[in-house]
Amino acid sequence: MLGQQYREDSVVANEAFLYAKSLNLSKDGNDIWIFDIDETTLSNLPYYAQHGFGVQPFNATTKEQRESTTSNLKKAGYHTWEKFILKDSSFSGKTAVFYKSYHRKKLEKKGYKIIANLGDQWSDLLETPTGNRTFKLPDPLYYIKLNDIFTIIYSQNQ
Repeated sequence: MLGQQYREDSVVANEAFLYAKSLNLSKDGNDIWIFDIDETTLSNLPYYAQHGFGVQPFNATTKEQRESTTSNLKKAGYHTWEKFILKDSSFSGKTAVFYKSYHRKKLEKKGYKIIANLGDQWSDLLETPTGNRTFKLPDPLYYIKLNDIFTIIYSQNQ
């Protein structure tokens, strides 16, 4: 817990914290902060929920894994959320970038305002809409190189 990655993690988390503290949220309940459901969510979500953000968890987990994902969230202390978006079979073969940007667009069309988006992979943050601010945390377990993501996106658009 003393390596460079954790120093970077602290800097990003502090920036996200300061940004959240500076916001004046609307009273309509449509301000949302998007999180990728994984260790990112498990370590940061309580603060944002406590300060009035709607909770919009995203995950590339399939709907078949909903029960285990929900169970893991509850074990970590998360019992409520505004929406829980999981990947369904219509996105089979599509990239995480495509899937996540598609659902962000749907949320905006429904009137939600994406105040921020926080994730640990570039695929959590790329493509529009991204939100007013994005925060990229390092991932201690794995990293998908940005060039690999662009190669996949390019291949799917051919």
